[in-house]
Amino acid sequence: MNGTMAASSSRIMLGPLVAAIDQGTSSTRFLVFNAKTAELLSHHQVEIQQSFPKEGWVEEDPKEILQSVYECMDRTCEKLTQLNIDISNIKAIGVTNQRETTIVWDKETGEPFYNAIVWLDLRTQSTVERLINRTPGRNKNHLKHKTGLPISTYFSAVKLRWLMDNVEEVRRAILSHRALFGTVDSWLIWCLTGGEKSGVHCTDVTNASRTMLFNIHSLDWDPDLCKYFDIPMEILPKVRSSSEIYGLMKSGALTGIPISGVNYISPDFTQILLWSAALVGQMCFQDGQAKNTYGTGCFLLRNTGPKPVMSDHGLLTTVAYKLGRDKPACYALEGSVAIAGAVVRWLKDNLGIIQTSTELEKLAAGVGTSYGCYFVPAFSGLYAPYWEPSARGIICGLTQFTNKSHLAFAALEAVCFQTREILDAMNQDSGIPLSQLQVDGGMTSNKLLMQLQADILCIPVVKPSMPETTALGAAMAAGAAEGVSVWSLSPEDLSEVTSEKFEPQINPEESEFRYARWKKAVQRAMNWETTEPVVNGKGFPGTLAHF
Repeated sequence: MNGTMAASSSRIMLGPLVAAIDQGTSSTRFLVFNAKTAELLSHHQVEIQQSFPKEGWVEEDPKEILQSVYECMDRTCEKLTQLNIDISNIKAIGVTNQRETTIVWDKETGEPFYNAIVWLDLRTQSTVERLINRTPGRNKNHLKHKTGLPISTYFSAVKLRWLMDNVEEVRRAILSHRALFGTVDSWLIWCLTGGEKSGVHCTDVTNASRTMLFNIHSLDWDPDLCKYFDIPMEILPKVRSSSEIYGLMKSGALTGIPISGVNYISPDFTQILLWSAALVGQMCFQDGQAKNTYGTGCFLLRNTGPKPVMSDHGLLTTVAYKLGRDKPACYALEGSVAIAGAVVRWLKDNLGIIQTSTELEKLAAGVGTSYGCYFVPAFSGLYAPYWEPSARGIICGLTQFTNKSHLAFAALEAVCFQTREILDAMNQDSGIPLSQLQVDGGMTSNKLLMQLQADILCIPVVKPSMPETTALGAAMAAGAAEGVSVWSLSPEDLSEVTSEKFEPQINPEESEFRYARWKKAVQRAMNWETTEPVVNGKGFPGTLAHF
């Protein structure tokens, strides 16, 4: 009894806590951390339903996303109360979110005009082609000097343009000045801070930098970019830093708590703070370090410090973070892979060959090889370093001997090969060969995947013992904001993070052979789709003409 009471009283005396909303593509989580130790005290997770109304279309319900946040908050608070932890100790809330996913809603009623168009949606291919056709030299990098991005289906501006062109309600709302646009962070902050009554319409520099409407040099919306896409600037959220008070929670158990940190879902922000804290604001990762987040997609970042570096090898230039209104921005090179964890969901939901993600690891480990089978999951085209929307998924090298275990192994290898392609591009851009890869995200719990990644890269893969680094980054940004200041970002005050290291176990020749075969499979996947063949106004099955 005395032991229990001692444990309870020690929990009560935890001191300030900081929370994070982690709104990802496939699920939402709410996590609460101890601001002194970075210990995760409690969390709750809810899956998000995706809908696929047509081939290549991916949508989510904005109201379901919001409801999932409330549910995760409520359940986490219940769990904390059961642990005898006082939720009034939560001093700030951070937000980390799926990027580029686009929502337009009514500022007078709070109702979305259409489903959220998810970042990997392909419906805007014809919009992208129309834009590229009118640019000088049909150059998809025409806007890169301002945005750091190629003109692609991936980014928010083309999704917003599609909504304006195809949804009458959106068009009318813009004309009557009722429409607000935002990525998921903006939608959540607006709703949580009061919605149609008092909602704060804002975003942070990291999310804004993925819209194609944001100038990464001036760190604000760019009139020329808005004119290029013919998008009115009045519907855009105000751009803020990644760490400042945006507004206060207006409902639920956490009413009155500031929302004070935002960073998109895959920055190397936390890694810099935890592994290389002394390098914040300098030329980070000069020793050749980079970080990869394995989620629905795969997002690999290499920090380049206070100046944006343009890639010559198909990478994006993006804002990594800006830790306060008057602080400088820090930039990164990023390689984006559309399909990583999503391939597991596809094997489960579409093919039914596994029931759970852990089953995939068991199947693959049981054979230990793909037996010459290669899987290019280009379900949404190929992102970095190709930026080829016409690519489609392909499984090749099949024989009568191939079974579902080989396919499971090939699916895991596909994630690793895609990461290798991006790292090769980063090494070429930076001239500094990578010495090791730091990793986080849901898929890092798959030890076979982590070992395969080390084998295919021929360098060590380092996984932190605390895998919640993305959510922790949002919590740290929130806790360190001016006016909150319960979390210090000084290097000497940051907790030591232990990690697990996976060393390469195969010889480089075998790794290079497998990688060369993968590249061959990628070439087979290219130029599969086309928007051209049309018969009597209708597209052949499998073409994009019907989009």
